[in-house]
Amino acid sequence: MSDKAVITCALNGVLTDPKQHNVPVTPEQMAREAKAAFDAGASIMHIHLRQQAPNKGHLPSWEVAVSKEIQQAIREACPGVIINHTSGVSGPNYSGALDCIRETRPEIAACNAGSLNYLKVKADNTWAWPPMMFDNAVEKVKDYLDVMNAVGTIPEFECFDVGIVRCVGMYRQVGMYSGPLEYNFVMGVASGMPADPELLPILIKLKRPEAHWQVTAIGREEIWPLHQRCAELGGHLRTGLEDTFYLADGKKVTSNGQLIEAVAACARRAGREIASPAEARKIFGTNR
Repeated sequence: MSDKAVITCALNGVLTDPKQHNVPVTPEQMAREAKAAFDAGASIMHIHLRQQAPNKGHLPSWEVAVSKEIQQAIREACPGVIINHTSGVSGPNYSGALDCIRETRPEIAACNAGSLNYLKVKADNTWAWPPMMFDNAVEKVKDYLDVMNAVGTIPEFECFDVGIVRCVGMYRQVGMYSGPLEYNFVMGVASGMPADPELLPILIKLKRPEAHWQVTAIGREEIWPLHQRCAELGGHLRTGLEDTFYLADGKKVTSNGQLIEAVAACARRAGREIASPAEARKIFGTNR
């Protein structure tokens, strides 16, 4: 168990519409939200990029210039902060994501470690969105890992299901990746792993023994027992407006800072201190 808990803030996500929810889009907004999270205990900022034109903030962007501007704004607002860059793209054209990692060299970047039928059913028994495949074939994963290896970026292996957790060990076995290992157990996607605290011991058993791990808990107020159990079992913590808008009492938040305060409280209830950015760099083995 790690005595210090590293907290990641997922600032905005790719699906949340700024016209409906209070998610940041511009560099100034990203920096402001990052500062609120940083002051509450987050040492890592997970960022998604949005188009910057008026009324386009609900659409994703893979412009290197946008990534650089957002990262610079966050780093200026949060001295020593660690950037965790998104990389998830469905379909065969993911060159933009590779370019962003290659050109901006973030300390950490998401590496989606396997494919998932991304599904959700509404209360009226119809699809919440057209069924889609979030495709992450081995060849695609290798392309991401090769770029990350080349620029010294640590992959955060995103695992949406139990079998994907096991795949990460295989990537290590065949030599696709040999650096520091970090698993992110993504729990709460309707067609993936449920946000069930009782699943955590199984996932911990299946990961590589030397690897760090954290939980991304997606949902509403029902996710907070999962955060608490993660803290108790020695995992690192993540939350933010990408993952939820709600506290354990059902109150809807207006800022990432409120969520980070709540997840930091989970760590403290488990008897753990919050890692500083410098301590997080040491724990995860970042080389810059």
